[in-house]
Amino acid sequence: MENLGVIRLYDEANQENTQKFMDSAESTLKVQVDKKIITKDTEWIDLMEEVIPHLDIIFRKPNRFIENEEEIVKIEQTRKVSVETIKHLSKNTNFIQKIDEKTGDVIPSRLLNVRKEESFNTYENRLIYTLMQNIKFFIHKRKELIEQSFDKNNDEQGKNNKQLEYNAKSKLNEEDVDINVSISSKLNSQENEKNDGNGIVNRIEEIEKKIKDVESSEVYKILDKLHVILVKDPVRKTNVVLKNVHFQYAMKLWEYLKVNMDEQANSSEENRDFLDNGTLKKMMDEAFLLQYLIMKTLDEDEKEKQDTKQEIKALVVEQMLDKIMDCDEDITEEQLQQLVAEKYEVIKYKKMAVLQDIQKIFKKHIEKYEKIVE
Repeated sequence: MENLGVIRLYDEANQENTQKFMDSAESTLKVQVDKKIITKDTEWIDLMEEVIPHLDIIFRKPNRFIENEEEIVKIEQTRKVSVETIKHLSKNTNFIQKIDEKTGDVIPSRLLNVRKEESFNTYENRLIYTLMQNIKFFIHKRKELIEQSFDKNNDEQGKNNKQLEYNAKSKLNEEDVDINVSISSKLNSQENEKNDGNGIVNRIEEIEKKIKDVESSEVYKILDKLHVILVKDPVRKTNVVLKNVHFQYAMKLWEYLKVNMDEQANSSEENRDFLDNGTLKKMMDEAFLLQYLIMKTLDEDEKEKQDTKQEIKALVVEQMLDKIMDCDEDITEEQLQQLVAEKYEVIKYKKMAVLQDIQKIFKKHIEKYEKIVE
């Protein structure tokens, strides 16, 4: 880009003429912007990918407690007499049928039967079960939003359209110059959004697979079969909820879903139609000058070309002298002349040698041709 011809064109142009051209220029620049950008939210996906493995661990290693089921039954139906049974009978003597006076044995008619069963219907397990339902509902809503963004009939998705209309005229000496430029740009990002959306859909599908793995755990199936009561806010801060690292991750997702459950897709719109008089118009004016300079190259005469060559030669020599002086500030004029003369002889000799070789080749072929003709 450093060797662009337009840069050289600017540098070589007559500065007085270019200034006159710019001073006499009259121009207008009309700008139209029509933009709508929909922000893709993937924060919830990142969070679920992070948290769901912890939920799986909670269900694989669940919190549990022993549940006592008590029932008064006939003595012949009693399977096991426990401490609770004796205590209950001592408080409820009406269940004593008789007492053997000789042996002192007590014969009850009915006894308390206590069955101890392990239960997973704890507050903490119901909390995580509720979180799983919230996750599935949240994913369902987000998938609907993504499907809406894929709607082909919706032309408002991801557009970024711009248009510039530039009109200008100028006068330089007796020459009138006019220009009319219209530039438009349309970016329909539906295809890119579709590709991005497919990536999001794939990630959601992976999350749903992980959810099914969690639902396949024995504890989840038990809670689902029991139709346990779902937990509502505020969440009780039990020791397990506060101190267990897996529950800490779960509560992080719980709070996020609570805040963002009803959030819609974020979008920003920009619609502008105006006449620009700032930096953009200034750059277009400069581009107008450039177009004029390009056109002027069509009628550049030989003298101007020679003058240009002389200017280029002078510039090259000046740059060469600058570099030599940078390398050796103490070099004298005589030393410089000697150095240039030596290099001149070397380069001239190389060019002459090449030229002589070329002449020999031509001479050889010409002599060969003359012999054929004779």
